[in-house]
Amino acid sequence: MSQRFNYMQQSAPAFKKLVELSMGLKESGLETGLQYLVEIRASQLNGCAFCLDMHVKQAVMGGERALRLHHVAIWHESPLFSARERAALRWTEVLTRMPEGGIADAVYAEVREQFSEKELSDLTWLVASINAWNRLNVAVGSVPGTQDKAFGLDKAGLA
Repeated sequence: MSQRFNYMQQSAPAFKKLVELSMGLKESGLETGLQYLVEIRASQLNGCAFCLDMHVKQAVMGGERALRLHHVAIWHESPLFSARERAALRWTEVLTRMPEGGIADAVYAEVREQFSEKELSDLTWLVASINAWNRLNVAVGSVPGTQDKAFGLDKAGLA
């Protein structure tokens, strides 16, 4: 298994801007654990093994419980997530799948109950960002775990 091409090198200015966006969102005020859940769920939906691997390791290093990580894929049925986390996961799914006809007012209202306008804006940018990363890494066939040492993910103890 090898990567098709190196988008980081071939489009360095665009890569740098996406990194800046992602780093800026880490400072948005949204809880770090919630951000990991969003990144994990979008990566699951998009079939991005590289990003899923990365964000699970980050979540473990951030103190997330293993059972909750296993339950992200079944969050609809799981009692392990707060109302706020469930709203974030619902927003992640609807924006990632982008239903025909747009986003239902009922979904927006449910999410809006849990997030301020600023938080919802930041959450929306977070979902857009992880979807961009997912699409890049799926397109080039990024191999899970190959950047662990560079990103400090080897410290997760999951290799």
